[in-house]
Amino acid sequence: MVIEKVKSYFKDFSHLLYPHNCEGCGSDVLNDDAILCTKCLFELPETNFCDTKNNPVEKTFYGRLNITNATASYYFTKDSLLQHLMIELKYRNNKNVGFYLGKQLGYQLLQAERFNDVDALIPLPLNPKKEMKRGYNQATIICEGIASVFQKPILKTAVIRIQFTETQTQQDRVHRWQNMQHVFAVADKNLIEGKHVLLIDDVVTTGATLEACGNAILQVPETKLSIATVAWTI
Repeated sequence: MVIEKVKSYFKDFSHLLYPHNCEGCGSDVLNDDAILCTKCLFELPETNFCDTKNNPVEKTFYGRLNITNATASYYFTKDSLLQHLMIELKYRNNKNVGFYLGKQLGYQLLQAERFNDVDALIPLPLNPKKEMKRGYNQATIICEGIASVFQKPILKTAVIRIQFTETQTQQDRVHRWQNMQHVFAVADKNLIEGKHVLLIDDVVTTGATLEACGNAILQVPETKLSIATVAWTI
């Protein structure tokens, strides 16, 4: 009891010396594991897709990819708090953002019955040049956040990129789809054969990259595929 009180005291003292600020509004955040204050967290626009069959993410892949389920945590719009967080994650080396947003997605998956039979998580492989420059794959960081509450193994080496593409941010749907053909391959089918895997990425825009990776995964016999992302672009 005394030790716990001492730990609590030093934690509070450390917090006074090195305040932890909300990524949204800059206010002081008491929980060291949180990147947002309670107000900003609740301002993120939840989709509630986890509990909704035939939601917009799933409809994106109709006729393109044989998925079991799909979801996204939040709606993504330009100049929003969520866009700011994604910039922090992808371009400012703020891995805490990815872990935190992954954790929020993990809570949603944990409460949704239709994802109960997922066996493992697969982070969408990043272009190795980008990963080397960034120092990490943001989808892997998101997976780690998800797995901290939705306790499933992360298969980091099951799928690889065999072709490298340039950024697709400014490209339309057709060009994205054309660029992503034959980009991914399964490196070890024994890791996923006969399993229900959940493919993870940060944002769904056209779905071309997830489609290409998903098609590679579904080449493995008796494999089921679902998709989950932090954000859905509207």
